[in-house]
Amino acid sequence: MSNDTGWETYSKLVLQQLESLGKGIEVLREELQDVKEQLTELKAKEDRVQELRAWKEKMDDVISPSQMKHAIKELENLKTFKTKAVTIFMVVQFAMGIGLAIIGLF
Repeated sequence: MSNDTGWETYSKLVLQQLESLGKGIEVLREELQDVKEQLTELKAKEDRVQELRAWKEKMDDVISPSQMKHAIKELENLKTFKTKAVTIFMVVQFAMGIGLAIIGLF
């Protein structure tokens, strides 16, 4: 009888250890899944970085950053000039309209 009790105790201990190991393995599987998801995200980001690097190389072939900066400044100057030119044109048109109105009165 004591042999049966010893075997029963031993088998319960073994089952507890197996259950503990099973839980540990399940936790490891979940962590491994998280790592796989993070790795997938990193690969996607790496692909995006590669695309941006290729785009930058193509842009550098077309125009350098200093040339682009200069072109943007010129564009801003042209916008300012256009605004001034349109304003002056409207003032001259208004003055001519007043001048024609005055001539028409005489």
